[in-house]
Amino acid sequence: MNHAQSQLALDFGLRQALGRDDFLVTPCNGEVVAWLDRWPHWPGRGLIVHGPAGCGKTHLAHVFQARSGAQIVHASDVTGSGTRTRFADLVVEDVDSGVDSRALLHIYNTAVERGGSLLMTSRNPPRSWEVGLPDLRSRINAVGSVAVGLPDDALLAAVLVKLLSDRQLRVRHEVVTYLVRHMERSFRAARDIVTALDEGSLADRREITIPLARRILAHHQDMEGG
Repeated sequence: MNHAQSQLALDFGLRQALGRDDFLVTPCNGEVVAWLDRWPHWPGRGLIVHGPAGCGKTHLAHVFQARSGAQIVHASDVTGSGTRTRFADLVVEDVDSGVDSRALLHIYNTAVERGGSLLMTSRNPPRSWEVGLPDLRSRINAVGSVAVGLPDDALLAAVLVKLLSDRQLRVRHEVVTYLVRHMERSFRAARDIVTALDEGSLADRREITIPLARRILAHHQDMEGG
């Protein structure tokens, strides 16, 4: 990643770019970004990125795709008859949700034979994966593995600013700070909350304020709890 991609400044007064080829480096994801910067020099020509839902694994996969031209597939689509690809570099998402072990071993070997790499994502660390094939287990043990945490305050605030800016919504600093302190710490929650704030602001025909944010958060938490 170049300097502009890895050192985006957080400024609540400006629209922030956080596209697939841009990424804010913060303590929760700095180690993962360092691993992406090492590509293609990964041990075993592979990397496993694991962490909880909403931590940004898919975003990281697209960052890697933008850099390498990799194809991205879901683990459920990795089957013995459906894994033909012309790509050297590949991403397989949600490996621990269930994957055809023989097909995964095949595409890993194919990627290596073509001089490419395989990036895998999962919620759980690879030691907990159910892998029946000894050959696949040995390859999983040989590749790099790194955890990514849930968004910290700086990253979550930047994502909120970006999502709000995409909708041409101007929000005061204190509203963003309030949201960061009280919302679920995930990118999915940020998207849902900004959508609700936009709709609520239009319905009430008023700017986004802390009372509106409080109401939206309460509704979001009720929906999640229900």
